Amino acid sequence: MEIDTGTNVKLFADGADLEGIQALANNPKIRGFTTNPSLMRKAGIEDYELFARSVLIAVPNLPVSFEVFADEPDEMERQALEIASWGSNVNVKIPVTNTKGDFSGDLIKRLSSAGVHLNITAIMTVQQVRQVAACLSDDAPAFVSVFAGRIADTGRDPVPIMRNCVEELAQRPRAELIWASPRELLNILHADSIGCHIITITTDVLVKLPLIGKDLAEYSLETVKMFHADAASAKYQIKIR
Repeated sequence: MEIDTGTNVKLFADGADLEGIQALANNPKIRGFTTNPSLMRKAGIEDYELFARSVLIAVPNLPVSFEVFADEPDEMERQALEIASWGSNVNVKIPVTNTKGDFSGDLIKRLSSAGVHLNITAIMTVQQVRQVAACLSDDAPAFVSVFAGRIADTGRDPVPIMRNCVEELAQRPRAELIWASPRELLNILHADSIGCHIITITTDVLVKLPLIGKDLAEYSLETVKMFHADAASAKYQIKIR
């Protein structure tokens, strides 16, 4: 697929479909890949490490994020170090808290100071971004994933929140903000307008990329033709009484 958004925000493909990842791996507009345990489970992945290593064969040079799934700090750290060892392009996803709501700050500090490339995930507030930024080393690259789509699901406008998150990371030049869980194509333009570094995109958003800037009158006519063709294909009739 030819992808040209006319924007500066980097596109990271999000998913757990190995064939889809392989197909996008050589597309110059895709700058990285992310996944998570929920996407992997939905895709029917049974062997976590086998899948991850298969992805890294397909994507040897671009950043790829894999998540720990332990809940206790010591085991999270053990998993993080093991995952990081799978490739130099791996970013280890660490949830901003564990399931008890305990902030992962100490773990983030240790891993970042050790040079592990992190992706702090499941963030939803500016305060969380501020806390995470304080834990990151100046020497190790990191992604900070704010789930803007889920923020929008609560009826809140994510744009001003994400703008504030960009500002919170300004003193961490090696940290990049990810607009995670986008809900529509427009979010790419939203992310770009506020200087967000990265946006994750799923296949359902990817297929809409050619629509950017499309003539609306032309799009209207195409929609009318689609309705007409579908009605004809279904052989709908209205009897005149």
